Amino acid sequence: MATNVKVLGWLYIVLGILGVILGLGVLVILLGTGVIASDREAMTVLFIVGVVVAAVMTLVSAPGIVVGVGLIKFRPWARVLALILGFLNLPGFPLGTVLGIYTFVSLLNSDAEAAFARF
Repeated sequence: MATNVKVLGWLYIVLGILGVILGLGVLVILLGTGVIASDREAMTVLFIVGVVVAAVMTLVSAPGIVVGVGLIKFRPWARVLALILGFLNLPGFPLGTVLGIYTFVSLLNSDAEAAFARF
C-alpha cells in the first residue's frame, strides 16, 4: 500500500506542475497575440487576462503539489487533503475522475491508514 500512496503523491505533483505550466503557456500565448496585434490596448488587456489565468491556474494547481509532497512523506494531513482534492477532481473527466477514484481506493484502505499511522 505504501507504493500506491507514493504513486498517488507523484501523480498529484506531476498534474500540479502540468497545471502551472499550462497557465504559464496561456500567458505566453496571450502575450504573443498581443504583440502580434501591435495594438497597445489589446496588449494591455491580453496581458491582464494572461496574468489572471496564470495566477488562477497556479492557485488551483498548488494544493496538488503540496498534497503530493505530503503523501510521499506520509503526512497525516496530506491524506485528509488528498481525499478532499480527490472529491473535487471527480467532475474533471477523464483525468480528474480517474485520479479521484484512485485517491479513494488508495487512501480509504485500512492498510493506508496504518501506513500513515506509522510515519
